Amino acid sequence: MEKPISLVRVEDRNGVSHDLEPVEGWRLMEILRDYGMGMDNTCGGALACAECHVLIDPEWVARLPAPREEELEKLDELPLVFDNSRLACQIIWSDEYDGLRLTIAKAV
Repeated sequence: MEKPISLVRVEDRNGVSHDLEPVEGWRLMEILRDYGMGMDNTCGGALACAECHVLIDPEWVARLPAPREEELEKLDELPLVFDNSRLACQIIWSDEYDGLRLTIAKAV
């Protein structure tokens, strides 16, 4: 029996919703980049740029691993963050996250 496809539901910066098929073990940032969701991710996940700022749906915040100190420090450098702010480069996709909903933060 074939494994069901997992999905991540993304609202882009223009308010358009997309259902993307993620790849197990990839950084969420890589998935968003490869689907053309408007992320250049110049640092490649090294916590140097914070271009991959996303807002996790409040129902999902507690279901993801808590951010590490380095991620929180980089988020603190942004002009506008929220309780559900995360950096997509720090979230490794697992199929247990099937149905995850997020919004790509507006560029400031």
